[in-house]
Amino acid sequence: MGINGRCHEDARTDTTDEHQQQSSREDEIPTVVGIFSAFGLVFTVSLFAWICCQRKSSKSNKTPPYKFVHVLKGVDIYPENLNSKKKFGADDKNEIKNKSALPKNSLHLNLEKRDLNGNFPKTNLKAGSPSDLENVTPKQVSEGEKEAVSPDSLKSSTSLTSEEKQEKLGTLFFSLEYNFEKKAFVVNIKEARGLPAMDEQSMTSDPYIKMTILPEKKHKVKTRVLRKTLDPAFDETFTFYGILYTQIQELALHFTILSFDRFSRDDIIGEVLIPLAGIELSDGKMLMNREIIKRNVRKSSGRGELLISLCYQSTTNTLTVVVLKARHLPKSDVSGLSDPYVKVNLYHAKKRISKKKTHVKKCTPNAVFNELFVFDIPCEGLEEISVEFLVLDSERGSRNEVIGRLVLGAAAEGTGGEHWKEICDYPRRQIAKWHMLCDG
Repeated sequence: MGINGRCHEDARTDTTDEHQQQSSREDEIPTVVGIFSAFGLVFTVSLFAWICCQRKSSKSNKTPPYKFVHVLKGVDIYPENLNSKKKFGADDKNEIKNKSALPKNSLHLNLEKRDLNGNFPKTNLKAGSPSDLENVTPKQVSEGEKEAVSPDSLKSSTSLTSEEKQEKLGTLFFSLEYNFEKKAFVVNIKEARGLPAMDEQSMTSDPYIKMTILPEKKHKVKTRVLRKTLDPAFDETFTFYGILYTQIQELALHFTILSFDRFSRDDIIGEVLIPLAGIELSDGKMLMNREIIKRNVRKSSGRGELLISLCYQSTTNTLTVVVLKARHLPKSDVSGLSDPYVKVNLYHAKKRISKKKTHVKKCTPNAVFNELFVFDIPCEGLEEISVEFLVLDSERGSRNEVIGRLVLGAAAEGTGGEHWKEICDYPRRQIAKWHMLCDG
């Protein structure tokens, strides 16, 4: 009995030791897991912080993107990250005094080279500015004189001949300013005076203004439409952020003055081109005025050409139209190349029954489209069918301008009528031809 008792006692002791060892191992597992979790969390946070620092440093090294804020009738609006107690309407005279200004006698005037507006050409323009921008010089008003100068006093006193007065399209008044604290370029379109009447019935106009910053055309903005007036007072401010002061010398402003038309394309009254080379904005806001000139209208011979392929399937009564290429397209305006696309309209007895359009090709006078469209013909034969091709310039935020027009049909003249006769005489055959574009 003694031996058996000791055996049982040793067995119980061994069992107790095994339980203690097992429990100690179980306690060690959560501890190891916790240590690894802590190291993983620290590593993750460190990695995230490093990535954020890298992104922040890379953004700080890049040139900030252009941003603009539209201010209507003097109400200032700023992005949340650009809030400041100062508004552009308030002048910081201390900052202006610290800025270096050009000497007042830096302009060399030549009385024989005055333009019709009484303005003198500048001689300190940069040699790298475009040749077509050098001849346009705005009238400038310094900061010290801006409070005493009104738009009336800015009008030119040079007398015009009777023929020139008939061609006079009015005067545009605006101001330029640069805010060094916010790195913002500010353009205020104040008013236009003496605009011609584009509506013959009411003898008035519904004017508005489109403005583009050249040469990159990154910004295209426009004012609101003012109804039935020849002296519109817009007083609208456009603030462009991210434009460095050194960049302003390389830019130019292009204003297009238009009259809104509800039932057709808006009428173009004229344009104003202001190169900013040689304009010193460190003295503060500059009031300017400029005579509105007639827009340079392109001739029909310079509209370019369009390559079209047609095929008439008499069995299925369908017309296949392939817009292949366009070449020698003119510039859309003084800003540079156009962004063309083609709109295809199918007419039956002078009524449009279908329309298609190609994709936009960016900044090219020689566009390659290669886009196919299939139209179902609602009648037997092509006697009353015609196809209209409109080559347009894509304008973001405004109505697209027609570069040229082409009509193919039985009643069409020239190559349009010849091409149509060939596809009628030879059905199921794809026939391609170049066509000259005419006025839109």
